[in-house]
Amino acid sequence: MARRTSLTVWLYDTAMGAAAGEVRLKDLQQQKAVSVLDAVTITWVPGADEPRVGHLRHSTAGAAAKGSALGALVGALFLAPVVGAAAGAGIAGLAQKVRGSGIDDGFLEELRSSLSPGTSALLVLAGDADLDIVRPFVERGLARGDVRLMHAWLSDDAPEALHALVEDASPGDDPA
Repeated sequence: MARRTSLTVWLYDTAMGAAAGEVRLKDLQQQKAVSVLDAVTITWVPGADEPRVGHLRHSTAGAAAKGSALGALVGALFLAPVVGAAAGAGIAGLAQKVRGSGIDDGFLEELRSSLSPGTSALLVLAGDADLDIVRPFVERGLARGDVRLMHAWLSDDAPEALHALVEDASPGDDPA
C-alpha cells in the first residue's frame, strides 16, 4: 500500500514539551521511519501574548528555499491580528485557502483552541511515515498524559497547496 502525506500535530501541556518531540522526531528520521517534508515547533511561554514559532532544519537547501508551509499555516492561525468574531472568520478564510488538502476548518479550530500560554506543539508534514514505528515514539508521551495527537491524511496535492499558502502569506518578503 502506498504511503500518503500526513500532518501530525503533537500537542504538549508544557511550553517545553515540543523540544522533547523534536528529539523524538530526529530519532525517527535517523531510523528512516519518517520522511519530513516540513516541521515547526510552537512554544507559548506563560505570560507571552503570542507563541514563538521555530522552524526545524530542512534536510536539503532546496526544501529550505521553498519556505515553510507549516510556518505560514501557524502564522496565519496564531500570529495574524484576529480578535473575537474575526478569529472565526480568519480560520474560515484559512480553511478556504487549504480546502481540498485534507485540513479542514474543524482541524484548524481544534489546533488554535488547543494552544494557550504554557503549552507547545510540534507540527510535522511527512511523507512515507511508518506508523508502526512512529506511534510508539509518540505514545511514550501519551502514557504520561502530557501529549495529545492530532492527525490528518492529506490529499496528493496538499504539499503544493500548503506551499501556495506560503507564497500568499509573504509576497515579496525575504524569509532570511
